[in-house]
Amino acid sequence: MIAVNDNDNSQERRTLWIVLLLNAAIAGGFFATGAFADSSALIANGVDNLSDTAVYALSLVALTRGQTWKTRAAMASGVMLLLFAGGILLDVGRRFIQGSEPIGPTMMVMSAIAGAVNYLCLRLLQRIKEPDVNLRAATTFSFNDFISNGGILIAGVLVFWLGTNWPDLLVGFATALIAIKGGVEILRDARTEPNTTKGGRHE
Repeated sequence: MIAVNDNDNSQERRTLWIVLLLNAAIAGGFFATGAFADSSALIANGVDNLSDTAVYALSLVALTRGQTWKTRAAMASGVMLLLFAGGILLDVGRRFIQGSEPIGPTMMVMSAIAGAVNYLCLRLLQRIKEPDVNLRAATTFSFNDFISNGGILIAGVLVFWLGTNWPDLLVGFATALIAIKGGVEILRDARTEPNTTKGGRHE
């Protein structure tokens, strides 16, 4: 039984390290291209992936701790996602007032690369059997990222086609809403985790 648990923890730890490093790399790519392309959507996803990286680090630490610590780590992840959403809403508002000139082709290329990476992260996380609250939070993050990448791709096409910044701002706003939804779901899951654990679902 111990060997099985050790193997499960080893798989979880390896998976979290992979998605952590991939998200850190993608965050750097989003920040660089976002600054170059003057894109709220790209920078929003850069902040999103950077917050994901921090959450995966918390999840890695949580693997070696008790259930209470794991629940608190998941709650910290949910709060972090909500704070990220607030920051993105402020950035979208600033660009709406001050104006911006996003570059559509750059948005399209970066979103395609990030989409492929986030899909890989999502598939890796979904392979883990009986994920705990932190791993479920990590899966929520990757799913949100993948959806946001699709939005950036569409926005890039519209920016290039119409020559206006509103699709970029719209995706930045939508990314914040997705983050709010994900943060609330993670906090709700974290609050119910102790009860499901007592019921024998997670050991």
